[in-house]
Amino acid sequence: MTQDKGPRGFVKAEDVARLAGVSRSAVSRTFTPGASVSPAVRQRVQDAAKALGYRVNRLASSLISEKSHLVGVVGANLGTPFISRQLDQLSRGLLSRGMQCLLLNAADADQGIAPLIELILEFRVRAIVIMSGSPPSSIIDECRANGVRVILMHRESDDTATDVIMSDDVGGAKLAADRLLQARCKRPAVVSNGRGTQSQMRRRDAFVARMREFGLDTEIWASGTTSYETGAQAARDLLSDDRLDGVFCVTDLLALGFLDTAREMGRSVPGQLSLVGFDDIPQSSWLPYHLTTIRQSTSGIVASVLAAIERDARPGEAPIHHILPVELVERSTC
Repeated sequence: MTQDKGPRGFVKAEDVARLAGVSRSAVSRTFTPGASVSPAVRQRVQDAAKALGYRVNRLASSLISEKSHLVGVVGANLGTPFISRQLDQLSRGLLSRGMQCLLLNAADADQGIAPLIELILEFRVRAIVIMSGSPPSSIIDECRANGVRVILMHRESDDTATDVIMSDDVGGAKLAADRLLQARCKRPAVVSNGRGTQSQMRRRDAFVARMREFGLDTEIWASGTTSYETGAQAARDLLSDDRLDGVFCVTDLLALGFLDTAREMGRSVPGQLSLVGFDDIPQSSWLPYHLTTIRQSTSGIVASVLAAIERDARPGEAPIHHILPVELVERSTC
């Protein structure tokens, strides 16, 4: 009877070398692109590796070569449609370039994201992509000292050495305001979450400013998280005023909750109320919603982030600061 000795550790290169009858360095050369090794030795090593279930330790290899294939990503609200779509495209883009995504969820980072970035740095990452939160300047300096790029998505930074990739929130909010003005709305409102995220505040403030240019005061509603339920609550609160005739929700997810609840309350959209969202998530085009919205290019944002990760900045070279254009998508809610 064979005795179960329990789980064992990973197969080591030394195990492969022993089975193949070659040196440890021959195993290393076999799995190093471009390294010199004879075809016969390569075949013996590969056969032994397959028989033992050996896998190359990429983390150890990156420490030796000082070139990491890991990219740290810090994000919150990962379950929301817009964030999850970005994360899906970013992780697939990294994989297609021979890099891997190390994801840390910042949803419970009440003390800020600095501890998460410090943890990521322990894995010797190539770059850090910040999807949520704003890192302190001391952490940015530490990343720079270690040769790690820091790329901010959808948020500005006072640090001039940080790459910034974002959509034109201000321009998009103006497009939303102009569409509601075109619909002859006289009593507008804007809906955002209560956490004051940079992108949502930019959209809200730009919308209010645009309406003020035309002599209109905007009802500002800000509470809760970025969720369908928050949009629904905004509708219950705001639609007690029968005069309200135009609403800009700074994300589509808020807009979908608002739209469903407005209809439950007997308000005709767009007959009595015009509604514009922002993001153009897939659900916005579904027939029950067919939401008029502001589209930002997820693929364009991700492509810019990937380009920033792959870019080897030379001394004195300015960081990337991309503001990607947006567009109005006309559907059925205005």
